[in-house]
Amino acid sequence: MLNRPELALFLRTRRARLRPTDVGLPGGGRRRTPGLRRQEVAELAGMSVDYYIRLEQARGPHPSKQVLSALARALMMTVDEREYLYRIAGENPPLIAGPSREVSSAIRYLLDGMTQTPGYVVDAKYDVLAWNRLATLFIGDLAALPEDDRNIIRWMFRQPDTDLHWTDEEMLHFTKGSVADLRAAYARYPGDRGIEGLVTELLGMSPRFAEMWAAHEVQVRRHITKRVVHPLAGPLEFECQVLHVPDTDQRLIVYCAEPGSATQQAFRRLAESVDADL
Repeated sequence: MLNRPELALFLRTRRARLRPTDVGLPGGGRRRTPGLRRQEVAELAGMSVDYYIRLEQARGPHPSKQVLSALARALMMTVDEREYLYRIAGENPPLIAGPSREVSSAIRYLLDGMTQTPGYVVDAKYDVLAWNRLATLFIGDLAALPEDDRNIIRWMFRQPDTDLHWTDEEMLHFTKGSVADLRAAYARYPGDRGIEGLVTELLGMSPRFAEMWAAHEVQVRRHITKRVVHPLAGPLEFECQVLHVPDTDQRLIVYCAEPGSATQQAFRRLAESVDADL
């Protein structure tokens, strides 16, 4: 059954949380209320302003699956939000076969354009799908590894208990957040053999993973500060940002150096050395 009041409220709240710059629109000018304007959402979704206004006013026709899909894209909904949208509109959400491994052209262009910032993309299972040249100096040349051995979470829990990774509070937070993400993916893609196989493997391999998995933690991601001693550049300190890509349920992981810092200069020198080796 279509729940018109809930659908109207949900659309209004999703619209209010977005800024014009979030969806590629000019951000200039003062606004009386936060968020996008109704006509901006309608334009992004490819529908008439009158039709969208009626949806937010809990009236009008029953929206089709095509309309719901367009609204989910326009309002940059997460996978969970998209599913909820379909449910309150009285429709079954589209089946999700498994984590998407297709990296969009735009994300690849972004990676390649970050010549002095290490970055890589992982899927919902935390398999590394794409990376830029500078990232190879931090996570290795993954092209030499089989695709089924490019998993960040597996790498983390392969480290021995004596590894400094397990005494670093920031890295522990990143690890726990990654396990929480994996648990969410385990629920989001029921029956996915890749995710189930990884969880079974890690439960049998690592008591530490088993403890984190059993905690059923759900965390909100925040940035972490990583401090590493790089074999070529020496001590480095940078923020590790994990950015969610809603359309594919992937994550772009970026190592961000403070402008003007010694780490930024080191990243620049490393990038130059990578270019010189080409």
